[in-house]
Amino acid sequence: MLHHISIAVDNPLHVAEILAQVCHGQSLPFPPHPGSYIVIADDEYGTAIELYPAGTELIPGVEEAAFSHNNFSSPFTAVHAAISVPTSREEIEDIGAREGWLVRQCDRDPFHVIEFWVENKLMLEFLPPDLALEYLNFMQPQNWRAFVNSAVPAVTGS
Repeated sequence: MLHHISIAVDNPLHVAEILAQVCHGQSLPFPPHPGSYIVIADDEYGTAIELYPAGTELIPGVEEAAFSHNNFSSPFTAVHAAISVPTSREEIEDIGAREGWLVRQCDRDPFHVIEFWVENKLMLEFLPPDLALEYLNFMQPQNWRAFVNSAVPAVTGS
């Protein structure tokens, strides 16, 4: 169970307020790192998204992870998350349009997601209830194996 994810953005407070709308949660300060915020979803899993200022990096500290700042970090990252939300596709699209952020429904072949590009730099894949069900029905080891086997061309010997 993924309980929280941490991401760096240009405007942590604003992004936290927007993501709180999508998650039907709350945006609160995140005291361990000044200028950071946390979105806590209203669910039974303790789902949360921590928003740090752009350039924040976690590094191994002496006793635990420590915050560092990289002035030359890329605005893009491979880090992303698929998050089930109680919000409808239309609400997600409306929120993204209001912010000027790219939002689009995408076919990942065995399931669909809504790409929600935070600040047009960071992709979160939102799964409203109908897409979450599709995702959960597929994301089982036996289904993944069948998908991989159907996508890999058969190797023939000579």
